[in-house]
Amino acid sequence: MALKATILKVTLNIADMDRHYYADHHLTIAQHPSETDLRVMIRLLAFALNASDTLEFTKGLSTDDEPELWQKDLTGEIELWIELGLPEEDRIRKACNRAGKVILYTYGDRAFPVWWDKHHGKLERFDNLTIVHLPGDSTEALAELADRSMSFQVTIQDGEVTFSNDNNLVAITPDQRLPQN
Repeated sequence: MALKATILKVTLNIADMDRHYYADHHLTIAQHPSETDLRVMIRLLAFALNASDTLEFTKGLSTDDEPELWQKDLTGEIELWIELGLPEEDRIRKACNRAGKVILYTYGDRAFPVWWDKHHGKLERFDNLTIVHLPGDSTEALAELADRSMSFQVTIQDGEVTFSNDNNLVAITPDQRLPQN
């Protein structure tokens, strides 16, 4: 018998001072049986960093031709493609060809330097690609907040993101790698 996804209910009260975006989002997320709490929380972090009324979660791990999150315009064209992890260059190339803007959130402090050394030279050619690395210590702390029902105040200011609930506060400072100016 196949394992079923775990359904998570999440409320994000987002105050993004960097983008002047302030909104509450009530989300229902399916956590794939093989998906870790860390990956789920990074999906939430990616949502918070790019939140809009049209940003939505996709089928994610269960499909090869969709990102973790995307934003489409009224014609169905993909405006924003958000990917997580350390994908191969061909997946990123396909995403950059299909979407107006692609953001890759990388994580995993041990594997990231090896992946970066292997791929960054090839990835610099994509003008619509942004790569943001999420530091391991703070993402691990964020993963510890995972639960079936969650409510967070998310504040984004000067590039720092804080997730807080009644009992905890986790601060994350993403490290943007591409584009490099």
